[in-house]
Amino acid sequence: MTARLIVGFAIRAPNSDGEMILRAQSVRGRTTRRNQPGSYIHKHERTDKGAVLRKFALITSACTVLLFASFAYAQQIDVAVGDSALLSSKYTGSSQVYLPPAEKGGSYPNFSADVIFKNRIGFNGEVAVRAQQGLYNNYQGFRPIFYDFNAIFAPRFGDKIGAEFMGGIGGESIRFYNPSGNCSYLTGCSTHISSNHLLAHVGGGIRYYFWHSFFVRPEAHLYFIHNNTQFSSDYVGRVGASIGYTFGPR
Repeated sequence: MTARLIVGFAIRAPNSDGEMILRAQSVRGRTTRRNQPGSYIHKHERTDKGAVLRKFALITSACTVLLFASFAYAQQIDVAVGDSALLSSKYTGSSQVYLPPAEKGGSYPNFSADVIFKNRIGFNGEVAVRAQQGLYNNYQGFRPIFYDFNAIFAPRFGDKIGAEFMGGIGGESIRFYNPSGNCSYLTGCSTHISSNHLLAHVGGGIRYYFWHSFFVRPEAHLYFIHNNTQFSSDYVGRVGASIGYTFGPR
């Protein structure tokens, strides 16, 4: 056993006043090789992607359960997967030392599912996760996750073309990564912190049934994110396309 001095730094994103917040913690004690912080960090680095995937799977599973629970009353059920990108404006002021970046770019795989009743009104849920970490202000990795639940109106225009108009509420969870880890002998080491925000959502798309019940859907979404101070704007757009399948009569 050896006496060691552990110093850990946690970096948070700039707040609304542009200040960088640094926090240092020191713990003096005795440790063995089994409890060295490095082993915790490597463990969390390996499992962090799995945690993101588990959160993605949990949300999609909840949507699927709700969909099948409503199957007896629905005229149709649709599921779709696709890819999308974010759009947002840059900060144009000069009053802050550390300017928050625009929340845009990147690849966001998305999953959506909906239940449509005979009056062409129903509900849907969707989730979009950034595929790879972005670089926040050129120094810190981050990954946003968007999820929302909506009322939906899905009119049809003939046998092959339909539309979707939706609005609802949801949330954004942003993970900020610190490769050196934030260590504690009580909780171990974590390589990220999360920032969560409520959001309002509106969106729409056009469906084209290209083969039997399979359709392709270009789509656009707009999020109003409450208190989105880590980025330059509370308004974030998402545009992309999905491929889906309709269960039941169209």
